[in-house]
Amino acid sequence: MSDDLNNRGPADRSRVNLNEDYEARYWANKWGVSQDELRAAVERVGVMADDVERALKH
Repeated sequence: MSDDLNNRGPADRSRVNLNEDYEARYWANKWGVSQDELRAAVERVGVMADDVERALKH
């Protein structure tokens, strides 16, 4: 079975890792925001996915 890099999600779904392009794309797509908006949210509230999601919904 091949490893399709375009469909990979995060290794740890409780943390937003912006150091891997595929993870940044995953989270941005999941929440319907740009990667710049995602990065700004992570800078404000940290890397915990629940915190980032709350920040993006406000």
